[in-house]
Amino acid sequence: MTRLMKAAVYKEFGSADKIALEQIAVPELKEGEVLIRIRAAGVNPVDSAVREGYLQSFIPVEFPAIPGWDVAGVVEDRAYSARRFEPGDEVYAYARRPVVQHGTFAEYIVLPESYLALKPRTLTFSEAAGIPLVGLTAMQSLIDAGRLQEGQVVLILGASGGIGTMGIQIAKEKGAKVVGVASQTNHEYMKELGADHTIDYRDTDIAAELRDLFGEGVDLIFDAASGETLQKSLASLKPDGKLVSILNTGEDLPKDLNFKYVFVEPNSRQLEALAEMADRGKLKVHLSNWYPLAEAAAAMRQIETHHTKGKIVIVP
Repeated sequence: MTRLMKAAVYKEFGSADKIALEQIAVPELKEGEVLIRIRAAGVNPVDSAVREGYLQSFIPVEFPAIPGWDVAGVVEDRAYSARRFEPGDEVYAYARRPVVQHGTFAEYIVLPESYLALKPRTLTFSEAAGIPLVGLTAMQSLIDAGRLQEGQVVLILGASGGIGTMGIQIAKEKGAKVVGVASQTNHEYMKELGADHTIDYRDTDIAAELRDLFGEGVDLIFDAASGETLQKSLASLKPDGKLVSILNTGEDLPKDLNFKYVFVEPNSRQLEALAEMADRGKLKVHLSNWYPLAEAAAAMRQIETHHTKGKIVIVP
């Protein structure tokens, strides 16, 4: 007898109105895979970009599709050769597969066990579900691509959002000096997370403020906002400084710029490091709201405002 689950599903590209709650079959386990009972799923702007069809040229979608790449839950079953985790283990993961079809806005998901890490012990499922995509993006941008070192100065654009708040905390853990750029209303929040200085992106000469603070400029710009904010910030970069962006692929940037574009990849080892940070109290997740599975479309509309403080999650 086919086992069924509830899932938020869309059958064609388009707005959040395309999302509907349906009963569908629980995905079947294959070799090396684990069945997870989802306890919480993080919501990210990229979920809407995929649903709208903006990324289909390099991230194929197979309909009907379930959105969502962030998950925290409990291992319920495992297939042959999947032995890293036991049924009952609490895990979390960045669940992006090569083809978008079985996402995390559902009651169950099947993933390769290589994607999984044990959930941070000190965090709730909802808090843990807010980490994978944003935490891995920040780590792969700052540490892997940006090679951030102790004592360096990093400028984080979009620093009050999910990725930016992870970036502040990871950079401070590395021993860097952090300047966060976001609206004035979020400055105290960024300082609570560890930002040494904050700048309002509106009506501000960002480069001039940074020259006043640091003279020769910053070692690294981590761009999670792009647009005019990025263009206003470029003059603050040291001659040998680096720019890492998750939004700009380089077309409108100076050709001699030390630049890297990052699109986050699953990495269970880095998830383990993030969990360890969280359990030491060095990584906090601010949850601004949660939605039941039946309101997945509303959650996606909220994330599309690009004014979400911290994270929002779906709880099946």
